[in-house]
Amino acid sequence: MQHFEFRTLMKSLLVTKLFIMLLGVLFACSVVGQVYPRIQGNQDPIYDLDYDEAGEFNFVRVQFDTYYGRGFGYGPWSIDFPDADMNFLRGVSRLTNIRVMSDPIVLRLDDDAIFDYPFLYMLEVGQGGGLILNPSEIENLREYLLRGGFLLIDDFWGQQQYNNFFAAFSQVFPDREIIELNPDHEIFHVYYDIDGPQLIPALYRSDEYGEQGIDYASNHAILDDTDRVMVLINWNSDMGDGWEHTYHPAYPTRYANSAYRLGINYLMYSMTH
Repeated sequence: MQHFEFRTLMKSLLVTKLFIMLLGVLFACSVVGQVYPRIQGNQDPIYDLDYDEAGEFNFVRVQFDTYYGRGFGYGPWSIDFPDADMNFLRGVSRLTNIRVMSDPIVLRLDDDAIFDYPFLYMLEVGQGGGLILNPSEIENLREYLLRGGFLLIDDFWGQQQYNNFFAAFSQVFPDREIIELNPDHEIFHVYYDIDGPQLIPALYRSDEYGEQGIDYASNHAILDDTDRVMVLINWNSDMGDGWEHTYHPAYPTRYANSAYRLGINYLMYSMTH
């Protein structure tokens, strides 16, 4: 089976177009104002996008178990689903030349289908007592990441949730350190220039306060032997809410802007490294 067979094509496309796409448009206007303009009296999403069943990118959300519940039904893994996933696909389609597929996918880590996708998304990994990874999931995820896959972990808050996450995830790479990324890391500048991690709050919350006793965001990573980011850990920030609530009149546009900019940077990094 060939895995990530589109990576060579994507590198060629992005090298020639990465720094010229949308310069006159994207930096003159706000991100969300172009992707999802909020027309007075009409908050309906815009669906006029050209999806491609053979596209280079689809949004794959990871389904997982926690100590307090199996992941086969709805649980922490399914928060913001499917609106966040679909809106992010729309954003990628509008703001980049990446061809996207229309329907997001949900997979478990022990499913070999994950090897067909270079980008996985998990969130709320500290809830429910923390996630549980069985031996097959640990082995499959380790192999996936070492082959070139990328995992984005989003939307978990505070020290206790981090401890829950670390206790489980340290089984995947017990010999690799989780490092904190500085604002000058390439991942913050590969497409948009972003001043490091951004605290993106949930709906009806503010970036002035944060949650779980921490009022700042930080990004952490697990690197491979070439210093490529295999796992990006978005701690104390909620990009998923930024995508999910793009159309919500009570959700400030600046938070949604940050969510799309960060998400697209992470995606661009994953498909070019």
